[in-house]
Amino acid sequence: MRLPRVLVAVALSVTTSAALAGCSAADRPAADARLSAAPTAPPAATQVLAISVDGLNTDAIDRLGSDGAPTLHRLLAEGAGTLNARTEYEQTVTLPNHASMMTGRRITAAKGGHGVTWDDDRPGSTVQQAAGHGVASIFSSVHATDGSTALYTTKSKFGLYDRSWPRGIDTFRVRENQRRLVRLARADLADGAPTFTFLHLSLPDRFGHRYGGMSEQYLAAVQRTDAQLGSVLRTLAGTDVVVLLTADHGFAAGRTDHSGRRNVENYRIPFLAWGPGVDHGDLYAMNPDFADPGTSRPSYAGRQPVRNGDLANLAAGLLGLDAVPGSAIDADQALTVSD
Repeated sequence: MRLPRVLVAVALSVTTSAALAGCSAADRPAADARLSAAPTAPPAATQVLAISVDGLNTDAIDRLGSDGAPTLHRLLAEGAGTLNARTEYEQTVTLPNHASMMTGRRITAAKGGHGVTWDDDRPGSTVQQAAGHGVASIFSSVHATDGSTALYTTKSKFGLYDRSWPRGIDTFRVRENQRRLVRLARADLADGAPTFTFLHLSLPDRFGHRYGGMSEQYLAAVQRTDAQLGSVLRTLAGTDVVVLLTADHGFAAGRTDHSGRRNVENYRIPFLAWGPGVDHGDLYAMNPDFADPGTSRPSYAGRQPVRNGDLANLAAGLLGLDAVPGSAIDADQALTVSD
């Protein structure tokens, strides 16, 4: 599917030797801006804004309802989506799952993954070092067609991605204060959005670690984040916007840690699509090749659930690009947001 003008996206996994062959020295930090031998430029004026809400428990969306989380409920009511998507199989923590969103790879390097298994700030580290070879991303794929990119985050440890694709990420901004980050991103978007922008919001995660998932404070953080998401959509008013929204992990009720990968509240996440060209409906009903996992945690074998790792190749497809070189999550770009 190809959609017009401004697109907002967030958040798939499968490994093939042919895909891995797409990785070369050009994917490395020293020269990651030209990855395709014959790149096809994105359609004119087409843009993608990817949004990841760090630590968003889907139960919070239900608990707050349309009064407490009107933006998220608007996306659900008017677009295509599911509240039963999945993180990567191996881990339910931030850096590994965001690396999958950006590369379309699973986590385990020995299985063709990106190799990012840590979740703290390690100055000097890169995704390429973790994988042991060149790794492409949605940023470098967009840049390979002369598109522009930006990454906005509330966590300094996201410097990992800026170091990994220095010629792929044109604008990198870190603001720990989420309100200030959103204000900065909105100002830049109003001034002319890049071809691909990634916006990372982490207030729910921060309050989950401090007070526990689904606590009063956590729910208030989700509510504040929802209001800020609404302000982003207002900034994009008048454009042909498609919004795709996901999370890196959930946050189990009463817990202050989300690393328990077998806890359904940690591995269950939302994946929503909204905007012109997007039909209303359940993503699993619209994509019969994908399997609703119920409460299970599927591996990468067999029919797949919708995963946050779908971000890279869904965004690439919407921009008219081939799958990210070396990716394996939805490498055939089969996920669609319309019937």
